Amino acid sequence: MSSGIAGPPAMVKSTTNIPTHPLSAGQQTLKSIYHFSIGSVAGAIGATFVYPIDLVKTRMQNQRKVAASEILYAHSWDCFRKVIRNEGVLGLYRGLLPQLVGVAPEKAIKLTMNDLMRSSLRDKNGKLSVPAECISGGFAGMSQVIFTNPLEIVKIRLQVQGEAARLTGAARESAISICRELGIRGLYKGAGACLLRDIPFSAIYFTAYSHLKIDVFHEGRDGKKLAPLELLAAGAIAGMPAAYLATPADVIKTRLQVVARAGQQTYHGIPDAFSKILREEGVAAFFKGGVARVLRSSPQFGFTLVSYELIQRLFPLNFD
Repeated sequence: MSSGIAGPPAMVKSTTNIPTHPLSAGQQTLKSIYHFSIGSVAGAIGATFVYPIDLVKTRMQNQRKVAASEILYAHSWDCFRKVIRNEGVLGLYRGLLPQLVGVAPEKAIKLTMNDLMRSSLRDKNGKLSVPAECISGGFAGMSQVIFTNPLEIVKIRLQVQGEAARLTGAARESAISICRELGIRGLYKGAGACLLRDIPFSAIYFTAYSHLKIDVFHEGRDGKKLAPLELLAAGAIAGMPAAYLATPADVIKTRLQVVARAGQQTYHGIPDAFSKILREEGVAAFFKGGVARVLRSSPQFGFTLVSYELIQRLFPLNFD
């Protein structure tokens, strides 16, 4: 989701044999490592496929529409073409490494906390209300920020380096040098906006995904297990409203985390950023990159789920 939750072991039924007796502690550990590993690879595949869309989204969100001279890109497609023309195809993948480093633990933390909260909030009949589902998802989104915010700020700064180098001649920095420059406190700049984005995103996503599986694709009816394409569709559809409705917080987060160039507007916290963007650029500015977020998130869920299923079929393990 910035702001994807694809590739979960918890989302896809295992194709390995179901053990006929409880697993030992060692078997359970190996099973967890197995699912974590293939989930990590699947998540990395999904993130890599849609990363150019994420880069375009970041640059469109960071574009201040105040002076005509500052408008570098007319629209997302224009941004995509100019990045390739000015920076080459590899320019579309600036900041990919921090993204890949963060995919596995981000998904693990988010999915684990969501499952834990869903289990603890069920009533005595084992049912989960819609508000409880939203709380579970929101808590999952909140729990990942402590890990993902540092990775996101590094990724975003790497993503906008190409245009800064072209406009100002500034030297490009590595991820390590950015971390050293920011320090621990700086790596959590924009964390409040990250929370404002990830909490509602996860609350909407997990709730929608659960109801799509049950109410639309009829998971569990007469013992039905969903096919990979059905899981793909449920994940993709659930990601659409979640990604778009969380865009305003994502715009504010991007503006707070990117280093402003000379003459550009600067922001000091969420309220300041909100008021300045609204006053200078209007309500529409809060949805910059919204379509790109949807185009990134939905296929990312799909690619990750399909990758997870195929990897599991290629490397089946029986933990019994």
